[in-house]
Amino acid sequence: MASSKFANSVTVLILIASMLGVSMANKDWFSGYNYTDWWSRYGHQKPNKTQPQPNKIFVGGSENWHFGFNYSDWATKNGPFYLNDTLVFKYDAPNATTHAHSVYLFSNYWSFMNCDVKRAKMVGNTTQGVGEGFKIVLKRWQPYYFACGEKDGFHCSNGGMKFVVMPLLRSFFPWP
Repeated sequence: MASSKFANSVTVLILIASMLGVSMANKDWFSGYNYTDWWSRYGHQKPNKTQPQPNKIFVGGSENWHFGFNYSDWATKNGPFYLNDTLVFKYDAPNATTHAHSVYLFSNYWSFMNCDVKRAKMVGNTTQGVGEGFKIVLKRWQPYYFACGEKDGFHCSNGGMKFVVMPLLRSFFPWP
């Protein structure tokens, strides 16, 4: 149990570090900031009036939100996520052949790691993910801890139905 918590902690730290690394990878570190030549380098360009638009991201891609899928791996492979991006959670309605699912947002890392749904807020009940699903906009620069809260956290702790998103700031500058 303790090694599982440690592995999950390391996974979250690697996820955050990799998202920061990807966001910094396109920076031109060798030319630095030359403030004396700023006008000739950027001043002659027309302002970039088209700013990057927020993305609409379906959690799990074509797999949607279901038991037995590793959403931490999915988040790592599909990041980085940015402020104002929209996450869409889609899942089947509970019936005789499918499990009920929900979406909880945890306020802190330890509650998330322990899948303590008593300390989390339900943001999507068992029917909100049906059809087109429901949306959550990443409005703040903070970690978002998501998990399925069904079976008192069993889907979170044993079904892989949890992940962390740390939205990054978008760059609005047309770097050469």
